[in-house]
Amino acid sequence: MKAHQCYDAIPTSSKLVVFDTTLQVKKAFLAMVANGVRAAPLWNSKEQCFVGMLTITDFINILHRYYTSPMVQIYELEKHRIETWREIYLQDSFKKLVSISPNDSLFDAVYSLIQNKIHRLPVIDPISGNVLYILTHKRILKYFHLFSVSGVNASFLCHT
Repeated sequence: MKAHQCYDAIPTSSKLVVFDTTLQVKKAFLAMVANGVRAAPLWNSKEQCFVGMLTITDFINILHRYYTSPMVQIYELEKHRIETWREIYLQDSFKKLVSISPNDSLFDAVYSLIQNKIHRLPVIDPISGNVLYILTHKRILKYFHLFSVSGVNASFLCHT
């Protein structure tokens, strides 16, 4: 795992959605559904940096907090912005966004996922500051599966 970089595990084509923290929660949810993504990095325009991740789990927590009955509309979803939800949910326990460079090893990525007890790790280009991909346990496992299969095939071809 130390011989492979995070960049190696990034697919050649993928979708990435980034939200500004001033966006309404409802619009963010609709955008995630429309684009078929489960997580999105959060950009804070005031601080000019990425500050966190918005995930499907956040929407479940929002619904759990505000849902009272099927007959009552959840008005909080209409007015809440992502930054408002983060303030309510995190209650001043804001942690710095955990990210990784594309040049770091997959070992470092796995260690970071485990050490920080997170499921999604943004790969951020250190030069541009852009998020390139969101690395997950599943993607790392898929990469090693594909790598080992191609490695076995290449080895097989060399011996025949």
